[in-house]
Amino acid sequence: MVRINRVYTRKGDSGNTSLVGGRAIPKDHLRVESYGTVDELNALLGIVRSINSEKPVDNRRDGLDKILQLIQQRLFDLGAELATQPGDEFKGQVRVDKQDVDWLEEVIDTMNEELNPLESFVLPGGGQLNAFLHQARVVCRRTERIVVTLGRKEQVGEFVLPYLNRLSDALFVFSRWVSATMDEAETLWQPGLAYDDSWRW
Repeated sequence: MVRINRVYTRKGDSGNTSLVGGRAIPKDHLRVESYGTVDELNALLGIVRSINSEKPVDNRRDGLDKILQLIQQRLFDLGAELATQPGDEFKGQVRVDKQDVDWLEEVIDTMNEELNPLESFVLPGGGQLNAFLHQARVVCRRTERIVVTLGRKEQVGEFVLPYLNRLSDALFVFSRWVSATMDEAETLWQPGLAYDDSWRW
């Protein structure tokens, strides 16, 4: 387990940071950008869970919280994997694998069964939970793009990209699911919607 005795070390003041194993690289390195954006996504999921906790108590609210907590745990594993360059792996290191991708697909399919087919794209918003799930979705997509770029230059775990890809899909389904089951609105995209004077006060 990780033990943190000091919050600051001053080692990063020169613009470098250490990966798992102690290798120093610049803080703007793609590898740091990739696991740093995973961390950003994890923080957003913490906001989502906080908002979800304010919903009325029921099995769906608690089930969503459990799902999100498990995803947060897995994102820490994924971040540690991205923070480890090939050859610097340590004994017992956890890696994202096919089981993690399969689990996300199971969750997506279960929730999707309760949703009506989409007839248009969805605008983010409609409620706080919906809005922050959409924000998490786009941060997840950004993470995926960064990892694709990293993968062109360095080795990335086999299931890192599939997991991130499936997670962004899951977050989209979560946003629709909370709208359908937790009394949050869902606004569909209307291409070329005409302006009118309804905005005037």
